[in-house]
Amino acid sequence: MNVTRPLRNAALPALLTATALLALTACGTSEADSASGSGAGGTVSVRIPDPGNSGVLALGKKDGSLDKALGKVGAKVEWTGSAGPFAPAAQAMNADQLDIATGSITSGITSLAQRPGFRFFTAVDPDAAGEGILVRDGSGIESVADLVGRKVAVNQGGTGEYLLLKALAKANIPADKVQRVYLRPDQTAAVFNAGKVDAWAVWATYAVAEIGSGKAHFVADGAAIGSDNYSLNAVRTGFAEQHPEVVKALYQYLHDASAEEKRNPAAYLNVFTDVGPTAVTGKAAEVQTGFTAQGGTVDPIGPEDTARFKAVAAFYAEQKVTKTEVDVAAHLLDVEKLT
Repeated sequence: MNVTRPLRNAALPALLTATALLALTACGTSEADSASGSGAGGTVSVRIPDPGNSGVLALGKKDGSLDKALGKVGAKVEWTGSAGPFAPAAQAMNADQLDIATGSITSGITSLAQRPGFRFFTAVDPDAAGEGILVRDGSGIESVADLVGRKVAVNQGGTGEYLLLKALAKANIPADKVQRVYLRPDQTAAVFNAGKVDAWAVWATYAVAEIGSGKAHFVADGAAIGSDNYSLNAVRTGFAEQHPEVVKALYQYLHDASAEEKRNPAAYLNVFTDVGPTAVTGKAAEVQTGFTAQGGTVDPIGPEDTARFKAVAAFYAEQKVTKTEVDVAAHLLDVEKLT
């Protein structure tokens, strides 16, 4: 792979679609296939959640470019389940039902605190523009300080809880001054729009529709919060050990495609359909392409990234999200050294 590391800036998750709202389901394969990682004719099957209607993998699926790239190392994609939260994807990798998944460093840390069967092999810089604390227009909440005494929806142990805790810490507000309401991200929009919570700590996958509606905005975005919430790609440990050349080829594809997506984000929206619930249209499309254009690319994990991962792990331990500080560095792959 050509690896002159580009200037990296704020990012959106580049492996799985930004609009996939469904949880990972139906990931099983036979034990014989998963043990060998190979299908007919010795071709290695790479089990990846279906990417939905937008993003790098959606386009790669539609035009066949991903299978073409992986075919050079004797591999092909087996689309399985749907893109969604990282926690169930991590469980699927641990159970040898999935080979590749995307998640944030925050959800990654809580998954690593269990008994992980995966390692991270790429990083996309924190999304300064597309994540933050979302409030409804006219709510009267004009700063993080205004969240005191309010209810804020977060996904437990993941990006939402991290963003809220990080924002409160930066504003010197004790965490217990704000009520955290734990909700699944794909169930939160209705609760937020019904006014049952006052704010929502959220990322671009779910924020785009709300901001695009013209009825909500970030009271503090990732830049204002000082977020270290990287997007990471994870690989099942056994798969990486058996097929390092496939992991490296996948990285190369994602790196190149994410750079192209940043240059031309509209080409990666509504890949299969521009109508229906998976389509991003109108103002929401403008919001999404704007976030993507400001985003980063899929890159190797470097020393500076590892240091920031450690800072997030230390913060989570300090905030008692995890019982101890998780050693993230022990679960990283140097994709440039894979052979």
